[in-house]
Amino acid sequence: QWATIRLQKGVKKPPPQMPRTPTANGIIERDETPMEKEIALLNRADFEFSHIFYFCKKGFEAIVEDEVTQRFSSEELLSWNLLTRTNVNFHYISLKLTVVWVIGVIVRYCFLLPLRFTLATIGISSMIVGTTIVGQLPNSSVKNYLSEVVHLTCSRILVRALSGTIHYHNKENRPQKGGICVANHTSPIDAIILTTDGCYAMVGQVHGGLMGVIQRATVKACPHVWFERSEIKDRHLVTRRLREHVADKGKLPILIFPEGTCINNTSVMMFKKGSFEIGGTIYPVAIKYDPQFGDAFWNSSKYNIVSYLLRIMTSWAIVCNVWYLPPMVRQEGEDAVQFANRVRSAIARQGGLTELPWDGGLKRAKVKDTFKEEQQKNYSKMLVRNGSV
Repeated sequence: QWATIRLQKGVKKPPPQMPRTPTANGIIERDETPMEKEIALLNRADFEFSHIFYFCKKGFEAIVEDEVTQRFSSEELLSWNLLTRTNVNFHYISLKLTVVWVIGVIVRYCFLLPLRFTLATIGISSMIVGTTIVGQLPNSSVKNYLSEVVHLTCSRILVRALSGTIHYHNKENRPQKGGICVANHTSPIDAIILTTDGCYAMVGQVHGGLMGVIQRATVKACPHVWFERSEIKDRHLVTRRLREHVADKGKLPILIFPEGTCINNTSVMMFKKGSFEIGGTIYPVAIKYDPQFGDAFWNSSKYNIVSYLLRIMTSWAIVCNVWYLPPMVRQEGEDAVQFANRVRSAIARQGGLTELPWDGGLKRAKVKDTFKEEQQKNYSKMLVRNGSV
């Protein structure tokens, strides 16, 4: 706040009023009125050639700043948090602030980073050793109890390695065994954030390296669901194994991130319907990080996992809120897509996130031609229905 005030004093004209709702690197001001309503207003009078400028305006908005691409970059802060991720206007403000920033760099890199790295090493080593030992025990209630103790303890150590401060809300709605926990996805540490307050069965692809060692160790102590690269493409095989897991009411709830990719903490994008075809009770969870202390978003297109971990371990802290929402079940006559949209809306409302219908796969893929044609047909129908043609 002090840095923001210093910047504003150096500006002759008053700065524009910032929006109250969180935006992600917005450079244009959009009109949030639905297109159907706008066209209806245009058509109160006879059709004029100037009406086409409305579509030109929408086209320019999409070219300058589409609402999808900006969700895959770090959200812009309203004020500088003394980290390198900031607005270009904060390159230099004053000598005092520069000295404070330099001191902050020394504290973060010379004191916090070594301490956090030590804690992370302890947490990962304890996870591998602990789950390996517990995995040697015969299946019993004692083994399940010890497995949960190891997972909870090691996860809490790893959260401490990030100086994590987590606020859990509505704990009475925590996911129960035999259910499916679905949450919005911002970072790979989402799973650790949730495991700090309860144990889950993870679902994912088998990896190599250190991650592979952790996966092989943890699956011995806890019934995680890991798939080979060839298996993950077999949709029916994945669904069958998940249904078998959910059918056993004694197993831990499955943790799934239906978006399939990390979104920048401002929005919730389309939920893949596969998670909602399994059956069972869905336990929605909303996760919202506070960007004032550190950026938890992982831009996998820009940073590899090592660079990302270095960034968050040299931030001030990872602060977030976790809301457990009431359990939801699929209603009669409701298909998987409608159920997924209903769950997504509940998570977006609770977390104060923008709800977008777009597929997160657009992060790396282009829009399909069939989808473009469908939108063109919708525009044509709106024009005809409102009497413009």
